[in-house]
Amino acid sequence: MKKILLLITVCLHLLLLSCGDSKNEESTKLIPGMMELSIKINGNNLLIMVPDSTNGKLNLIEQPWGATEIKVGVNYQLSIEEADGDIALIKSDISGNEVFKLTRYLKDEPSMLFWEAKNENMPDPRFHFYLITKVGELNYVIKETENGDAYNEKSINTMIISANTLKTKSLEKIN
Repeated sequence: MKKILLLITVCLHLLLLSCGDSKNEESTKLIPGMMELSIKINGNNLLIMVPDSTNGKLNLIEQPWGATEIKVGVNYQLSIEEADGDIALIKSDISGNEVFKLTRYLKDEPSMLFWEAKNENMPDPRFHFYLITKVGELNYVIKETENGDAYNEKSINTMIISANTLKTKSLEKIN
């Protein structure tokens, strides 16, 4: 009986040790249609899941202001930058936009906005997101690129799923 109790205790201990903050661990759950990408932002090694090559060619663009843009085809184009972010300011910008007027918020959370906007002269709405995430001790702002492309709801959902996988990458020791 004591051996069984000891075995259960050891198993529970190992299970608890394996749980942790996924933003700081290297193991990643596989997401169908996505692959893990290693990037460096301001000297910080990070990992993020992005659509695989069946979705288009992967392009990384480092912008002069410090953002890194990740593009895979035309429906996945997101920007990541080390910044504190400001949800209240973004909400103010959204409500003040006279060209693309807010239709609705699909998600309105303390660290993420996902919204639909429409221009009365265009047939289709545009979807946008703005996410603030803490990875390690640093904050990152992740959003779709602002290059004039219109993203549909499905594209933005894919970018949000991807954005939520951002985490630190620990460097392996070289022997």
